[in-house]
Amino acid sequence: MAQSEARVPVVAAAGATIPAIGLGTWQLRGESCAQMVEAALRGGYTHVDTAQGYSNEEEVGEGLSSSGVERQKVFLTTKVRTDKMADGELQRSVEESLRKLRVDHVDLLLLHWPNPLIPLADSIRALNQVKREGLARHIGLSNFTAARLDEAWRLTKEPLVAEQIEYHPYLEQRTMLGALRAREMAIIAYCPIALGKVMGDPVIEAIAKAHGRSAAQVTLRWIVQQGLVAIPKTSKVERLSENLAVFDFALSEAEMARMSALTRPGSRLVNEPQWVPEWD
Repeated sequence: MAQSEARVPVVAAAGATIPAIGLGTWQLRGESCAQMVEAALRGGYTHVDTAQGYSNEEEVGEGLSSSGVERQKVFLTTKVRTDKMADGELQRSVEESLRKLRVDHVDLLLLHWPNPLIPLADSIRALNQVKREGLARHIGLSNFTAARLDEAWRLTKEPLVAEQIEYHPYLEQRTMLGALRAREMAIIAYCPIALGKVMGDPVIEAIAKAHGRSAAQVTLRWIVQQGLVAIPKTSKVERLSENLAVFDFALSEAEMARMSALTRPGSRLVNEPQWVPEWD
């Protein structure tokens, strides 16, 4: 994959500038993960997302190092495991993550899931300390409901710049989108192409055909055109450039509305049984 000349737009929030398309690495493992990260960065990506719970931080770090891309040009996110969210344990886990990633800081550190067994006040206190010590430039959340989001904001002394939520055309997320926008937080969509389910969808395929694009591309365009960030995962190098090439066309208001109308019950794809909250 050749170095891309295209500049990826950013989403700004509380001093953070987050590239609107990033590489998701959930389920990528081993050498193939390292190679995918390296290929993405060499091909123009400037945003990589991982997590302690993905068990691939070492491989992500290998890919980052092998790419030759300067560290300051990469927006790097990791997430704290739910069993590492106690004050003290969280800080130690972040230090371990940095060693695995071969960096001295991450650009965004998130609490991966709310953990009802650990007081949120303790987790937020630790998250704030990590930021103040410079181990993370920015902090935020993942998979928090609107109520838990409000609780986190009451507890934090540092701005929460972003939250990751599952978001794709089939999942209705008006409550969370509204809550996050009210807080002026960046919204990062994971599973943005619904784990591939958008492929073959007649509505999406028709829109894709009208633009000479793929179903994945018009779905990613639907997300970034709403002002969100998307972090699609791929295990195929040839898909990297396709996922990044969504900034040179636009969907009409009617096309956006048609895709937004695809929501349906039972469309949530990610439910971690031990940590699932009462979703909005």
